[in-house]
Amino acid sequence: MSDQESHHERELGGQLLASVSRSFYLTLKALPKELREPLSLAYLLARTADTIADTAAVSAEVRLSCLKHYHELIQQPDQQHQRILSQRIASDFVKNQADEAERRLMERFEDSLAWLQTMQGSSLAAIQQVLERIIHGQTLDIQRFPSDGALRCLQSAEELDEYTWLVAGCVGEFWTEMCALEKPESLDASVSVAQMKSWGARLGQGLQLINILRDIGEDLSDGRCYLPGHEAAAVSANPRILQPEWNQWLATCREHLECGLHYVQHVADGKLRYATSLPLLLGAKTLTRMHSASWEDLQKGIKISRLDVAMILAEAAIACRSPEGIGKLFKRLNQ
Repeated sequence: MSDQESHHERELGGQLLASVSRSFYLTLKALPKELREPLSLAYLLARTADTIADTAAVSAEVRLSCLKHYHELIQQPDQQHQRILSQRIASDFVKNQADEAERRLMERFEDSLAWLQTMQGSSLAAIQQVLERIIHGQTLDIQRFPSDGALRCLQSAEELDEYTWLVAGCVGEFWTEMCALEKPESLDASVSVAQMKSWGARLGQGLQLINILRDIGEDLSDGRCYLPGHEAAAVSANPRILQPEWNQWLATCREHLECGLHYVQHVADGKLRYATSLPLLLGAKTLTRMHSASWEDLQKGIKISRLDVAMILAEAAIACRSPEGIGKLFKRLNQ
């Protein structure tokens, strides 16, 4: 790692990353050093795109245009186009961030791109590919839910599956590819990289589904219904009609997390296994809470406590010493 890369990681991969990544920062911080920089950078770039996409105070047309130009800059640096987009970010997005961390993220827009320009070779190509997919998913989200006050629903299970893969499932594949590139001995040699990518994608989709199911009340109030199978007018009149579909997708989510368990159990490096297990275990605990919650409580949102997080971190440090140990802990949390 060069001094310049260390500078970018120190400046952006520390407090700023921690402030915007919340619990996932625990995972990034626990990664082996060979993986920490490229995965932290990719996460920061994705969060930047996410903030652009989610700034509802800016028109859908402007957000779509900015995402398009951001994608182009990630694929091919262009100083003139970067200055133009940076000015747009400063004028339209910085002032519209209610969250202080996201405001700082927007202010450091050019610094994140500068960090990307220190990457090269296969790592750069992998980051560019995963960001292309994530931004495509965010673009679809704006087109389907333009924040105009009207409630809209996804039309099919295929649309939901596509969305969860684009914004999270592909991240599991990217994570695996980076492990294979930067630390190949960290993966179980008895399992193919293709199989690990498949399990990793399912884990990512499961974690995204948890977010969707957990945030159903907030999303409905924002005009977003990710659960397909109903007309928007019927959902507006009686949101509870979504409960059977909610339960079905909860079952799908459990299947995704089971694949995530297979993934974690076939990570050979202990430090990487611990880092990878954290979102899985936190997801399992959240899933259990959602399963036992009433429909009324689900509308308010379900979260696990800081005490729960602390206990899972401590238990995972011991359980991750073996595949069997992590399996037992996952089963207990996922009851």
